[in-house]
Amino acid sequence: MTDSPTTARAERVTHALVRDVRMPGGAGTMALVTLDNGLDHTKPNTLGPQGMAELAERLTELRGRAARGEIAAVGITGKPYVLAAGADLLGVGAVTTREEALELGRRGHRAYELLHEAGVPTFAFVNGLALGGGFEAALNCDYRTVAADAGGLGLPETGLGLVPGWGGAYLVPRLVGIEKAVDVVLRRPAANKPYKPAEALELGLVDALFDAADFLEQSITWAARVVRGEVTVPRREPDPAPVVEAVVAGTRRYLDAVVAGSRPAPYRALDLLAAAAAPAPGYDRAAAFAAEDEALADLLMTDEMRAGVYAFQLVSGGKKPQGAPDPALARPVARVGIVGAGLMAAQIALLVAQRLQVPVVMRDLDTERVEKGLGFVRATVDKLVARGRMSPDAAARVVASVHGTTDLHDLAGCDVVVEAVTEILSLKQKVFAELEQVVGPETVLATNTSALSVTEMAADLRHPERVVGIHFFNPVAQMPLVEVVRAERTGDEALATAFAVTKKLRKTAVLVADRPGFVVNRLLLLVMGQVIGAIEDGTPVEVADAALAPLGFPMPTFELLDLVGPAVGLHVLTSLREDLGPERFPASPGLEKIVADGVRVVLDPPAPGLPKPVDPAVQEVFGPARPGEPGVLDGPGVLDAVLTGLAAEVGRMLEEGVVATPQQIDLCMILGAGWGFHTGGITPYLDRTGYSERVLGRRLLPDGVANVPRG
Repeated sequence: MTDSPTTARAERVTHALVRDVRMPGGAGTMALVTLDNGLDHTKPNTLGPQGMAELAERLTELRGRAARGEIAAVGITGKPYVLAAGADLLGVGAVTTREEALELGRRGHRAYELLHEAGVPTFAFVNGLALGGGFEAALNCDYRTVAADAGGLGLPETGLGLVPGWGGAYLVPRLVGIEKAVDVVLRRPAANKPYKPAEALELGLVDALFDAADFLEQSITWAARVVRGEVTVPRREPDPAPVVEAVVAGTRRYLDAVVAGSRPAPYRALDLLAAAAAPAPGYDRAAAFAAEDEALADLLMTDEMRAGVYAFQLVSGGKKPQGAPDPALARPVARVGIVGAGLMAAQIALLVAQRLQVPVVMRDLDTERVEKGLGFVRATVDKLVARGRMSPDAAARVVASVHGTTDLHDLAGCDVVVEAVTEILSLKQKVFAELEQVVGPETVLATNTSALSVTEMAADLRHPERVVGIHFFNPVAQMPLVEVVRAERTGDEALATAFAVTKKLRKTAVLVADRPGFVVNRLLLLVMGQVIGAIEDGTPVEVADAALAPLGFPMPTFELLDLVGPAVGLHVLTSLREDLGPERFPASPGLEKIVADGVRVVLDPPAPGLPKPVDPAVQEVFGPARPGEPGVLDGPGVLDAVLTGLAAEVGRMLEEGVVATPQQIDLCMILGAGWGFHTGGITPYLDRTGYSERVLGRRLLPDGVANVPRG
């Protein structure tokens, strides 16, 4: 497990190991620098102060050797599967002044500038994961190759509240142009989607791609051809100033619509990209790097950046679930059953077939529903093959492993059965009662309920200890979170099996208690209920929908309602109101009318990637707005009501033991609701805006864990 956000540790130094390599064809000697922290690939290289100092020292020595004619090239690569995962973010918490932050940027630039001024051609052989400062090491070289199986490549800094501060903001637009640079530095980090090697090659971020089996040998051979002049790598001309101005203006409008000023990093990054792509007189490499240093220093001293690092560490450490029982208690799973063949059921069936690689049986009440579920599996697999994301052989195996049936007895041989039927408690109880008659005594029974009581589902069973909640989020393939629900009588074997299955599905599991809505839905529906409640009381729909923009959430309230489905939202809201009280989850006649009449709630986005605006017709459902009247909230008033409600609800959830720590609430909201890293989830935001202390009388996290220390 990675260090927790509250744990300090000494730098895990990434060493710069140098060896001479004779390049073929008489091209001379290459000094090959290998970055290696001495640990396996599960603990990737990161670049902290000591590692950077050592790299600078080695590169300085090599510059001397180049001047003496002892070497003809310098190469840099990484340990197996990893070049470098970026800067050592765990050291950021030790930065307490802006001057220290400024030196952090300068230190990286000093080291990497030696790759640019080596006196001989420099080559980056990107053999594996290369993110942030790790990828910037490659960008500062003259040439780059990449292994076909390398892990993610990219510059995720703006997603963490930073900018590419070791040359990336200057080098990328000059290498690939302003339009592609915006994608590299802003859009991909926002989607948390690094580049694959072939994508990086097509984009122009790297110059050559080679098979992994003999990647280093092929890369050195290619480098020798470059040194001998047999291979020339073309570089693009700078973009014309009008092109730069148009792209920057369009991107700024995009940021205003999506980020809405909720965090400074994307705007600072855009300014740096614009300055590099169409430089003013005197804005050279040195000036650009100095500007990166200043931006990095400013951003390192922001709460958003500290919350981003906190979130990054939470997600990195979430692979080992807190509170999970001994994995050895998990039962073997060689066959999985799914009750239901609707959208969620079919998505779960497909994921299980792909990741667990075991036979899957989907059961529903009639042949038409079963065929529809199987059709979804086939159609999705066909799309994956067409996009090159699944081989034809793997596709054939997956399709062949998913079977459909209307006979409940076909689930008899399953080791785990996941119930994924309509969210009606009596129906789920009936399903489990029927299953208990046909499955074996060791079979684990799981429910994909999003809000209902797992304890009540299992109450009348002979063996309630084998019932566990495994709550997936839609879309199942993309959403990384699974809430694993321990009911009152869930046994350790069933719980351990649930965690083992979710791990094999490559999901992050969080253990939650069997309380209404668990974590994600309880908080999301609280937010949705507060916004809709304000509209019921007279706030204009457009005002309420835009009120949460300062939080920088992934989408406005009504777009979220459209995504989950108004009927589903109403159902969960009703369930929470029945269990937790109408004062926290009030009734909404307007929402009931939206569902009953099938009212459209959002319009199409004005451009791809922009939020979907609320349909003005929704106002008619709620009746006339009454802005300015006593008791009617404006935008800041709606935001205040939401944050006040969230602080109170988070406090109750911790008191109830829904999860063990505030960190687990944050992990759920980041991975299950898509809240940005810059928020840190929810508890850092509530702390730094004062709502925790105002509502609960205390901070939720210690000062300095996810913010710049106030002391």
